[in-house]
Amino acid sequence: MIFFRYESFRAYLRMYPVTAVLIAINLVLYGIVELEGGPYGSDILYRYGFLQTELDPYVTTESWRYLTSMFLHAGFMHLFFNMSSLLIFAPPLERLLGHTRYVVLYMVAGVIGNLFSAMVHDGVTLSVGASGAIYGIDGAFLFLAIFGKHLLDESSRKTIYGIIAIGLVYSFMNSNVNASAHIGGAIAGFILFGLFTWKKLRRS
Repeated sequence: MIFFRYESFRAYLRMYPVTAVLIAINLVLYGIVELEGGPYGSDILYRYGFLQTELDPYVTTESWRYLTSMFLHAGFMHLFFNMSSLLIFAPPLERLLGHTRYVVLYMVAGVIGNLFSAMVHDGVTLSVGASGAIYGIDGAFLFLAIFGKHLLDESSRKTIYGIIAIGLVYSFMNSNVNASAHIGGAIAGFILFGLFTWKKLRRS
């Protein structure tokens, strides 16, 4: 099972530095938001979250929000579930792709998730969270489970299918979840992982 984590804290930092830095950034920014009064007492989410307005229905004029919103969270449980997913499921992908391609996939999937959300939603929408990028990781593993299944054990493949199925059901059942960002991120991760690894998978 590739998703079991046996490393010590020091070994984790050494082996998965990009994932460790991403988690640290999210934790630090969450701490800043809490010091400013929390998600609903601070205006940080509104200044740096992904904000779509009725006057700008498809692409926000403040395009940097596509990126900054990926590192903000609307509450402890929101942060906890996203960072737990990143902590457990991201390391195998960082090892498979290497640090540079992994961070590119993560960032692009998060931005594409927000872009997809902008095209789907109508009216004023505020969205924050790393889940679009995390679903990009899920999409990458889905590609691997389909086209590189000979490289995965059965337990890992079943885990991948189960995570994606449960995640999609939860996304559509909860009105506070940005399902379109999840779908957009997953599609981006699926495609990017294919572009990064297709030749290597064919040879193997």
